[in-house]
Amino acid sequence: MAVIFREVSFPPLEGFSATAPDGAVIGVIGEDGSGKRSLLRLAAGDAEPIAGTVERPERARLVSIHDPLNLAPVDVLALDHALARHDALVRARTLVAVERLRRTGATVFVTSHEEALLRELADEVWWLHEGRLAAKGDPRETLEKYARHIARRLAEWGRTLQQEPSPSFRRGDGRAELTGIETLDAEGRPTAVWRSGEEAAVRVRVRYAAPVEDPVVGIMIRTRIGFEVFGTNTEIENVPFGPCGEGDTVEVTFRFRCELCPKDYAITAASHDPDGVWYDWMEDAVAVTVAGTSRVAGVARLAPRVEVERV
Repeated sequence: MAVIFREVSFPPLEGFSATAPDGAVIGVIGEDGSGKRSLLRLAAGDAEPIAGTVERPERARLVSIHDPLNLAPVDVLALDHALARHDALVRARTLVAVERLRRTGATVFVTSHEEALLRELADEVWWLHEGRLAAKGDPRETLEKYARHIARRLAEWGRTLQQEPSPSFRRGDGRAELTGIETLDAEGRPTAVWRSGEEAAVRVRVRYAAPVEDPVVGIMIRTRIGFEVFGTNTEIENVPFGPCGEGDTVEVTFRFRCELCPKDYAITAASHDPDGVWYDWMEDAVAVTVAGTSRVAGVARLAPRVEVERV
């Protein structure tokens, strides 16, 4: 028997309508407070709506994260993050048990923050946002929409963070001082989060304490484990700006399209002579996170064009 929600209100759910067919596994995603647990409680008969109706069979069960993992036959099973603390063997057995239930016509709801689990298990995914159904349907498509939403929210949060350079080490002869290193978003706003595929920038501010004839300013982007992803400088990019006198301050902004995979990165910045004698070098001075939906391996989004020819 299907589980049918008709204009249900049960905080934070408001005016919620959807149908979960029998013999289906429904993955339920959303941020904390979006209404996931309320939905599962209603589906399992653990609660009744304040308004609207829920049609469901009598035999229903809610299993939460700290409950025993009861997978005995039932018409509706609601797993509320129930696999989060179990090992690989228990999880594998659970997947088999859920499939057996689905084949008997049971409706299974699963909440989880694990995208891979929902891709493997769910026939359909429902995305809840602020108590309403933001999207539902094919797991791959719905999870992609949700991932874009999370990336956007993460980028918004990143703009609220204040970052001061905190290098793992610093060296140089003192002829210049790096007084600021900022990571900027597509609109030029300081941020700790870049969005993969969008414009980004690193701005380096340098104050010169002594006259220098031909200064160079450069950056290096590394992964969290120190893998060099990309590095350049004003000499490589053919942007000379010297000479600089004592007390001069310059800002150098490196703009680029952030074709990086979602990961944590660190920014190194330096000013030096063309022959490599450092005025000031700040190693891994600023951290930045790249948010996005890319699932490719590695660190670079090369956006390949794929061609298939039958031969």
